[in-house]
Amino acid sequence: MENQEEKRPSPLLSLIPILVLVALLAVTISLFGSDALNGGSQVVLLTATAVASGLAMALCKTPWKKIEMAISNNILGVATALIILLLIGALSGSWMISGVVPTLIYYGMHLLHPSFFLASCCLICSVVSVMTGSSWTTIATIGIALLGIGEAQGFDAAWVAGAIISGAYFGDKVSPLSDTTILASSVTQTPLFTHIRYMMITTIPSMTITLIIFMVAGFAHEASASEQVAEFSAALEQTFNLSLWPLIVPLVTAVMIAKKVPSLITLFVSAILAVILALFTQPDLLQMISGESERSALSLFKGMVITLYGSTALDTGNAALNDLVATRGMAGMMNTIWLIICAMCFGGAMTATGMLESLTHVFVRFMKKRASMVASTVTSGLFLNICTADQYISIILTGNMFKDIYREQGYESRLLSRTTEDAVTVTSVLIPWNTCGMTQATILSVPTLTYLPYCFFNIISPLMSIFIAIIGYKIKQVHEKD
Repeated sequence: MENQEEKRPSPLLSLIPILVLVALLAVTISLFGSDALNGGSQVVLLTATAVASGLAMALCKTPWKKIEMAISNNILGVATALIILLLIGALSGSWMISGVVPTLIYYGMHLLHPSFFLASCCLICSVVSVMTGSSWTTIATIGIALLGIGEAQGFDAAWVAGAIISGAYFGDKVSPLSDTTILASSVTQTPLFTHIRYMMITTIPSMTITLIIFMVAGFAHEASASEQVAEFSAALEQTFNLSLWPLIVPLVTAVMIAKKVPSLITLFVSAILAVILALFTQPDLLQMISGESERSALSLFKGMVITLYGSTALDTGNAALNDLVATRGMAGMMNTIWLIICAMCFGGAMTATGMLESLTHVFVRFMKKRASMVASTVTSGLFLNICTADQYISIILTGNMFKDIYREQGYESRLLSRTTEDAVTVTSVLIPWNTCGMTQATILSVPTLTYLPYCFFNIISPLMSIFIAIIGYKIKQVHEKD
């Protein structure tokens, strides 16, 4: 009944859907492996959503309309991200077939020395991500090219993916163009550049340690892939018409980013520009992709459309390179989009029923001193990333939940904004069912749990936040002047 008083769920009751989610995901992943994303994980998320909703409706008198509205709002909140995913699929296909990525791989293999490759990879992605303000765009463009270079030089894909993601999320965390950076500062009512400057205290040491690790790993890597590099180069030359012309596309993309053109427009224009370029530089490939026996304007157009939305498989004469240059287009993003929608259902149900709030209040009990307060914020942010499966929701909930507590204990808002970014933004990509984890695993074709151990920046950042809180460096009370 609508007029019955709604009860707040207990922490123990609120924990049940989480336990169901984790248990079923463990079973599903063990049964299906990487194919779990093809439907198994989606079923698990909807099952956990049903458990949360059913318990709340039966025991806490939560009205279904409230749950339904929260789920709808959650899905609406990621609508732009879903369109971006589709455009990234189109972008990856068009950049590959037009020769943009093959050209970058070809020259990158000869210019980037294996000993410095991992560190260089991390730095390149850091710079690009700072300029773009988007880890997704960075990984979907230069990240794919760097992954190909790394594999050609004999590096394990997990190591390269870890370097790419570490660099991309450094930029996503500190760039004034980043939506997560702006969101964390606005939710906590901290001036944007005050927030960015304060983050450097934890971010610079974390990135320094990360680069040292990648440098050591690079020097330990035996550069025995010279033969593979030669084979890749020959196969690329044989398959694609390599020249500097394709580099016009990333150049135009960079200009649009510098001009702060919206992401949707930038990605769309870049994808269309690349596929038009393919019409002039790679007509044979478009003819092959179309499946038509004779070349004509219609067959080339068909090849262009398939490149944007569908799967492409090219025979380069090298099995490893075949896998690298294969693309999935917009259709290849559908499993990820399906998974994100199901994850938003779970996050919406947990929020509407009050279960998330009940669980996060448990962390507040441990906040007695500065270090425990920051540690509780980090733990809560990570927990919300796991439960809501979305970094934006997690940032908003973490900031709002701890805002009054930090104020009451006399700490500046910039401490909360920094801790929120350290806890939420960088860890979102480490969770298989989070929107970021799903997206990057799909783009790089490396499972989340495979690259996770090598995302050193993402792992070190929340720990660094707690360490800085323990030693109290640059942590001031509100009454103290800057």
